Amino acid sequence: MLAVTGELAGEGIYASYFRAARISAVHVEVQDSYQVPDEYEPLVRWRESREIIETDGGRQWCALVAETSARGVEVARVRVVTVPHSEYTAWLLDACASNIAAGEQIRWLPRHLTSAAEVPSDDFWLFDDEIVAFNTIDAAGDAVGLAVTTDPAIAAVCTEAWDRLWGKGIDHSDYVRSENISS
Repeated sequence: MLAVTGELAGEGIYASYFRAARISAVHVEVQDSYQVPDEYEPLVRWRESREIIETDGGRQWCALVAETSARGVEVARVRVVTVPHSEYTAWLLDACASNIAAGEQIRWLPRHLTSAAEVPSDDFWLFDDEIVAFNTIDAAGDAVGLAVTTDPAIAAVCTEAWDRLWGKGIDHSDYVRSENISS
């Protein structure tokens, strides 16, 4: 496994993997909140006013997604979330419109609709079913980089997890109108 460290905001350390992808760049998220410095201010602003603000990192990310999807590469993520939602998840529901506009497909999967055994303990990006980039965090919960592998056995496990969770996920446009959203 190769450890990669670097800035996680914007396109950051992910860019080379997205630009090398030929078929797909898909993401499984399993945490109900994340410690991402680029998101602190937008989350506070949303908490206070429900206003969504874009950051430089967010704009860079959306540009990378748009560039990747324009090449015909599928860019998608499934977020496994607890209901009722954490504040962070509620913010993401409002804040992901720019990701979707850039070409990213997003599905939501309430934890109670799947078994704990089906949900991996770590988030990961899977590129072309061959490269897995696990998000790594430190003891404080801060994102610190990626652990990347091309091990076919690990890629196969992650591909199976992706397929299973994506299949159970609810498309964003349907999810925001579902009974999982509380007012």
